[in-house]
Amino acid sequence: MTFSEPIVNSFTWLNIPHLLATTKDAEYAPIVLTGVLLSLVVIYLASKIGGELSRMMDLPPVLGELVGGVVVGASVLHLVVFPDSGVAANDSIIMTILQFINNLSPDAVTSIFQTQSEVVSVLAELGVIILLFEIGLESDLKELQKVGYQATIVACVGVAVPFAAGTAGLIWLFHAPVIPAIFAGAALTATSIGITSKVLSEIGQLKSREGQIIVGAAVIDDILGIIVLAVVASLAKTGEVDIFNVIYLIVSATVFLIGSILLGKYFNQSFVAIANKLQTRGNLIIPAFIFAFFMAFLGNAIHLEAILGAFAAGLVLDETDKRKELDEQVKPIADILVPVFFVTVGAKVDLGVLNPLVPGNREGLIISTFLIVVAIIGKVVTGWSIFGQAGINRLAVGIGMIPRGEVGLVFAGIGAASGTLDKPLQAAIVIMVILTTFLAPPLLRLAFKQSPKEKESLEEANLIS
Repeated sequence: MTFSEPIVNSFTWLNIPHLLATTKDAEYAPIVLTGVLLSLVVIYLASKIGGELSRMMDLPPVLGELVGGVVVGASVLHLVVFPDSGVAANDSIIMTILQFINNLSPDAVTSIFQTQSEVVSVLAELGVIILLFEIGLESDLKELQKVGYQATIVACVGVAVPFAAGTAGLIWLFHAPVIPAIFAGAALTATSIGITSKVLSEIGQLKSREGQIIVGAAVIDDILGIIVLAVVASLAKTGEVDIFNVIYLIVSATVFLIGSILLGKYFNQSFVAIANKLQTRGNLIIPAFIFAFFMAFLGNAIHLEAILGAFAAGLVLDETDKRKELDEQVKPIADILVPVFFVTVGAKVDLGVLNPLVPGNREGLIISTFLIVVAIIGKVVTGWSIFGQAGINRLAVGIGMIPRGEVGLVFAGIGAASGTLDKPLQAAIVIMVILTTFLAPPLLRLAFKQSPKEKESLEEANLIS
C-alpha cells in the first residue's frame, strides 16, 4: 500500500502501474511471477492451516487466517513480507530463495521484491473487493433500509466517542502535541468492514438485525473515516482544514450510495435480460463482475473506496431473480482471492512492537494500553445508542464495530509518512490495531452465543413483531 497523496483511499490498486512490467528489465518478469506463485503457495497454506485450526477450536476461521498471516509474515517466518511495512528485500526468505536459484544481484532482488509485493497486494485488494461484493449479495437491502437510521446513529457514535476520548486523553494524560493527538484519535474511528462481515457470515448472523446494523454502520463508518482522514491529513500537511474537500467527500459519498441503490432498481431487469441472452460460459458471473468492478472503479475515482462500490453493486444485484445462482458462482472465486487479503493483513503486522524489552517500545506500550481501552469501550457503547429495537443484542453490535484491521493501518501509515506521528505514538496505534483486529472475531462469536431456549424465544418474538 503506497501513500503517494495526502488523502488516499485504503485500497489504491488502480494506481499501481504496469504490474509485472515495473521491473527495470523485462528479463526479471518470469522471476517476479515465480516469486508471486511461491508467495501464493505460502499464503494458501497459511490460510487453510490457520482456518482449520480455528475451526477445531470453535473460533471463526478468519481469525486463523489472520494468525496464519502473522506466522508467515514480518513477525515470525519472513516468508510473505512487504516493503511498505519497512521490510527490506534481504529480509524476505522467498527473495533469498530466488536470489540463490537465479544468482541475482542485490539491485535486481530489490526491484523484483518491490514488484512481486505490488502484485500480491493487488491480489489481496481484489480479494477484499470481491468479499464486499459477496457480502452485498448476502445482505438484504430491504432489511438494511429498515435499520438504516439505527446504523447511522451507531456509526456516528462509533466515530465521535473514540475520536473525542482518544484525542483528549492523549493531550491531557500524555501531553501529546495537538495535531499528532488528533491523528491518533482519528485512527480510533476506523472499523474494518471486511473482518466483521466475514465473521458474521461464518456464524450465520449476517442477516440478523444485529448483523444488518453492524454492516450498515460499518459502511457508513468507512465513509466517515475517509472524511476524518481527509480532515486530519490536510491539517497535518498545512495546519488548516480544506473545507471544500470535506464538503466534496460528504456530497459524493451520499450521492454515490443513494444513487447506486436507486439506479439499481432500473438496472436489475437489464442485467437479467443480458444474462439470459448470453450463451457462453460465464453468462451470469462475468456481467456481474463487470458491474462490480465498474462500481469499484467509480468509488475509487471519486476518492471514496473501491470496496464501497463493490458493496453497493452487491446490494443492487441482491434484488435480482438471479441472486441465489449468482451467489453460488461468486463463492469459489471468493475462496481463491479473499484468503489472500486476510493473510496479507496478518503478514503486515509486526509483533516486534509488543516487546517490552526494547526500550523504544515501552512508551508506545503505555500509550497503546490507553488507546486499546478507548478503542474497545468507544465502539462497544455504540450498541446502547440503538433505540426502539426490542430484544436486540447490543453487546454484539458494539463488539462488531471493534476491529480496526487494514483501515487502522492506513491511518498509521499516512501519519508516519507525513511525519506527524513519532515512533512511540505510531507503535501505539499499530498495537491497538493488532489487538482490536484479533480480539473482535472470538468476542463476536461469544456475544452471539445463546442457549437454545433463548434463541427460540427470540425467534418467536421476531415472528410476532
